[in-house]
Amino acid sequence: MDKQIIKNIIIEKQVAIPNYKLIHRDFLFGDKSNYILVGLRRAGKSYLLYQDIQTRLQKGEQSAQDILYINFEDERLSSLKAEELGIILDSYMELYPGKQPLIYLDEIQNVEGWEKFARRLADSQYRVMITGSNAKMLGKEMYSTLGGRYIPKEIFPFSFAEYLTYHQVEPGENWEYNQQIKSIVSNYFDSYFYEGGIAESFEQPDKREYLNALYQKILIGDIVERNSIRNPRVFRFLAKKLADSVMQPSSLTRLQHMVKSTGDAVSLPALKDYLEYMQDAYLFFPIPNLVSPMTEQATLQKRYIADNGILNLFLFQGETKLLENMVAIELNRRFRNTTEETFLYYFNKNIEIDFCVPSAQLAIQVSYNLNDEATYEREVGGLIKFLKAFPGYQGYIITRDYETQIETDGYKIEVIPIWKWLLKKHI
Repeated sequence: MDKQIIKNIIIEKQVAIPNYKLIHRDFLFGDKSNYILVGLRRAGKSYLLYQDIQTRLQKGEQSAQDILYINFEDERLSSLKAEELGIILDSYMELYPGKQPLIYLDEIQNVEGWEKFARRLADSQYRVMITGSNAKMLGKEMYSTLGGRYIPKEIFPFSFAEYLTYHQVEPGENWEYNQQIKSIVSNYFDSYFYEGGIAESFEQPDKREYLNALYQKILIGDIVERNSIRNPRVFRFLAKKLADSVMQPSSLTRLQHMVKSTGDAVSLPALKDYLEYMQDAYLFFPIPNLVSPMTEQATLQKRYIADNGILNLFLFQGETKLLENMVAIELNRRFRNTTEETFLYYFNKNIEIDFCVPSAQLAIQVSYNLNDEATYEREVGGLIKFLKAFPGYQGYIITRDYETQIETDGYKIEVIPIWKWLLKKHI
């Protein structure tokens, strides 16, 4: 690998990153700690590296010359091998002898075997931040290789609160009682609901075109090519069917039969691998049935897409699916713990509850509206039965716009519009 190329990249980033326009995201990073940031492609991982760099420069703690930032998606580095990674540090030292840089390695999973280099940097007392788009970077084997030198953080697309901040809308305290602010928030929510929270899409003239290109990059580049999938047609069909049935539990055998109905065939082990690849790329995330046996929890699951903008690529008049998917995303954001594999469930045993969070004792139904008597009875009645069976839980119904308090049989249920719920810091 030519050191001159690496030196050019280092200096290019030292010049460019301090001038990027950023909207501050609420992430705190320790001054001495090393981090691995993982999540969906374009969820904002690089953005947070830039934010960390700019914060340090603004405090006057470091100068631009202290920054060693490498993006491994730069085509000039496409041939770089793991055994050559040390050249990056050598190139920096030739530019700035005697300095100890802050090291930022973006999308490093593109270099197979990168973890030994990352371990060596941490052992040498460098402060390092790493990003990647694959959940395997948080796997048990990786923890063992890195020796506990890095703190993992999962990064999600912009929340609705961050989306409003990006658009310079700060609702303030008691905003829901100010009709003018409430109207502004509601209007911005309409865009967020359909277009999602991928920040890079916000300024795109054709957001749908951008999101479709991103989806294809994730599907083909991050999953099909990286995992050498032999039948990409089956894989594409499977992804489409999962999006179509985003609210419904689906078993491995049911998905296998769907594939078979197209004239193709896929084995159950291969199908399981395909689903894991999608999950590893943060495209879909699964939730099991709270009361299913452990073996069934791994095979019969609901699956949601990591961003509403991507889900909406597959839908026509799919508001009900978008609503439930957005609630799933937000619960994943609020309660996800990288050390706890399962924290979010649905419940299906005589009654159906859309989401359960045992650690917070929350039971949540999602309903676009409650105008229909049958819908009201199903959602409210099911929730009351659940609360009777599981004392201590709090019950909520999240709607598109309807809001009220329901008190029945000694239980209180809060019915809340999603755009208001998304801005609450609790529940």
